[in-house]
Amino acid sequence: FAWVSVNDGWTPRPSVKNGSGGIVSVAGSRAVVEGASVCRSGAATGWHCGIILQRDASVVYLQGTVSELIRTNVCAEPGDSGGSFVSGEQAQGVASGGFGDCGAGGFTYFQPINEILTIYGLSLVTTAGNPPQMSTGTCTGFPVTAAATLNGGQAVYQPKSLYQSAVAGVHYGCLDADDGVDFDLYLERRNGSAWSTVATSNGSGADEKISYTGPAGSYRYRVVSSSGSGPYTLGYKAP
Repeated sequence: FAWVSVNDGWTPRPSVKNGSGGIVSVAGSRAVVEGASVCRSGAATGWHCGIILQRDASVVYLQGTVSELIRTNVCAEPGDSGGSFVSGEQAQGVASGGFGDCGAGGFTYFQPINEILTIYGLSLVTTAGNPPQMSTGTCTGFPVTAAATLNGGQAVYQPKSLYQSAVAGVHYGCLDADDGVDFDLYLERRNGSAWSTVATSNGSGADEKISYTGPAGSYRYRVVSSSGSGPYTLGYKAP
């Protein structure tokens, strides 16, 4: 692995593109355990997620054996090497290589970020983990954002699958849309094989906010158009 020094024309930012037009903010580099969810942002195939299968893994490439990597079931393809791995808002590492592709699936290995920081004496650029600002019409400071367009009567889920909260705490959600539409926001939690709504913000305007204290588990947001069509931005933060 290696790192690149940038000049004054570049400003490192504590964020990773999430493949949906938004970003995932980076608040630290706390390593997660085997079985934890992890996502990768790659130049070739974008945003893909999975779980950590093995820590301290070794892989044999054509150039030789590389040890002390982390093995995941996240897919990757040529051109994704060097992409960021994150778990929630915690940086985990950079993509090293793998086998398979994002059509049939496969395995990807990444180099732990903390080892890189330690060896080269670097500091990770992060954002403070303070509660986000949720003033009317504005959703800023969220570690995860998603931007899309909603048609009249349509309902969509964000993220497209779910997000995992490993600890109990407060979930913040903020929906910002154009004036003249009526979009509503719902937070759902998975209970076994079913989903139940645990928090609702369904006012008559375009902007909605949720603050919900709940247990660890799997969650997702549902964005619904009661009337009107247009773009929206959803920001959310897990405990």
